[in-house]
Formats: sequence, structure tokens, C-alpha cells
Amino acid sequence: MDTRALRAPMEFLLVGAAVESGLMEAWREGTGSATGPAASLGLDRRAVWTVAEALTTLGYLEREGEEGYRLSAAAREVFYRPESDRYEGLAFMHQYEICKGWVQLPAVLRSGRPAPRERNAATNSYFMQAMTRSSKGKTGEIAGHCLAGLKPGARVLDVGGGPLNFARAFAALGAAVVVLDLPGIVAVMSPALAPEENIRMKAGDFTEGLPPGPFDLVFLSSVTHIYGEAENRLLFRRAAGVLAPGGRIAVADFVRGANPYAALFAVNMLVNTGTGGTWTRAEYAAWLAGAGFVDTAMADVNGRQLITAVRA
Repeated sequence: MDTRALRAPMEFLLVGAAVESGLMEAWREGTGSATGPAASLGLDRRAVWTVAEALTTLGYLEREGEEGYRLSAAAREVFYRPESDRYEGLAFMHQYEICKGWVQLPAVLRSGRPAPRERNAATNSYFMQAMTRSSKGKTGEIAGHCLAGLKPGARVLDVGGGPLNFARAFAALGAAVVVLDLPGIVAVMSPALAPEENIRMKAGDFTEGLPPGPFDLVFLSSVTHIYGEAENRLLFRRAAGVLAPGGRIAVADFVRGANPYAALFAVNMLVNTGTGGTWTRAEYAAWLAGAGFVDTAMADVNGRQLITAVRA
């Protein structure tokens, strides 16, 4: 137990609030006093000044004259310059959004229902950036493991693969990829696809159905933790229905009992979903067998658990 984790993440919350309120973008665009951003964004001047002074002390802002502030060179590099080695973008804002749910955990414990959470274009963008960063450097090896033994030019259905990290890794290995994700995600990510990429995005909800296929591989990364047993059993049956005979399913997720982070991550699903959690290898094996899959196996690939099975 590391008690340092019990300290309040004040800097994280401060910067997150500056982004959410529009202050960070205002100071990115130019120099401004506390009065200017406060007036244009409908904020309190005293509050903006107090936050600006704290951000200046921490190095996110620089003073311009007696009352002005501007985004520091270091902050520009971290948040807004993808060409920099220090670039992080706004991926951290996904964790900021998650924290809003975690502080409601006492209410969740009483009700058993997830905390209310707003989802919009901004939160979708933060989620995409976070998924891109979390999978950086991991996708190639995982994609290769999933495709091993399949025919060249395998047809892949990437369920919930809107960030395109794995889709691009599969395509780089010669696969033809269909990405299924929600309309809002597809709208955000489709423009990022180059014409020559062998990837097609399809808007839809995998809880309602999957594209007809047939596919050689159905890939589910960070999907099954969103749902409980009933939904995952149904999803696996649908996956079997769109796979060619002998086709493969691959599930990349935190497996309870195999990943020490899985139990803590299950609390995140408690706060944010109605039935989600993290599941054991035995549970996955039972659900897959019930959907008509055989030869279930689990491997640790680049720090991720990867469960695979074959359609009988």
C-alpha cells in the first residue's frame, strides 16, 4: 500500500478545470488578463485570477505585463504540438472526466447505479486521445498475435475500434478491416483515415447487431468490461454468427486474477456502467463455449491479456 496515492490530485484537477472551462484555449490563442477570459467565457474574475496565478506558479502560464497571462512554451509543447517528443495532447482529460464519476462513488454504493455523466463531442475526443496514448507501442504485437495462422488478407471486424490504433495495426499486416463504433465516434475519426488505408468505418451499436461478414477475425479490445454476463454472452454469439467457419475471436481486456489492476478497474466500471466489470479467464471460457467457440486460450501480450477462441 502506497499512502502517497491518498494525496489530493490538486494540479490535475486545476488543469482539467482550465481546459473544461475554456481558459486554456483562451490563453492558447493569445495574451489575456483575468478580466478578458472571465468576461468572454462568463466566468468570475476573482476565480479566473486565482486559477491563473496558480497555473503561472506551476509553469502552465507566463505573465505578460502586469495583468496579462499567456500559455507557456512548455505547456504549448505538451498540449498542442504533436510534433514534439513531449506532446501529450488532452488525453488526460479522459481521466478528468472519469474522476467526476469516482467522486460520486458513495452515491453509487447506495444506489447500485452508475454516476450520471455527460457525453459530448469534447468527451469523445478526449476518449479517442486517451485510447491512442494507452495503446501506443502495443498494437503491432497484439495484432500479429491475433492474425497468426490466418490466411493473408484476413477480413477483420474491429468492434468498438474507433480510435483506429488496432485497425491500423491489422491493416499494416495486410488485413482488410471493418471498424464498428458509435456514430459520434465514427464522425470524429473518419476524417483521420487516408484513402489508401484498407480500413472501412461503419456506424452502429454492437449491442444491437454486427455487420454480416463473413470475417476471419472478430477483435474486441476494451469492450467486454463495459458489460456483464448476459450482454457478453450475446455479443459472443453474434461474433460467432459473423465469423467464417474456423474464424477466430480475440478479446483484449483486463482479466481478473491475471492482471493486478483488474479489481481496481472494475470499480471504474461500477461507477460508469450499469453492468460492467472485469471477468476471470474461467468466465470468458464459459461464455465463449456457450457461443460455440472451442480452443480457448489466454496469452499475455505487451502487458495485456488476450483471450482467443475458434468458431467450431
